[in-house]
Amino acid sequence: MIVVPLKEGENIERALKKFKRKFEKTGVIKELRDRQAFTKPSIRNRQQHLKAVYKQSLQIAEE
Repeated sequence: MIVVPLKEGENIERALKKFKRKFEKTGVIKELRDRQAFTKPSIRNRQQHLKAVYKQSLQIAEE
């Protein structure tokens, strides 16, 4: 359960913003989207590999 402590006189908009940020960090929405469609482990591994190659190419280009 997500708890957002409020200070006295704190704006409700700011409290909602804090709540949304905490909710995003839990990863619930991401997990729900991942579970909507099954992806084969081989495809998942290939995507991770391609992502790693992309990140490495960015890092090399930065240097």
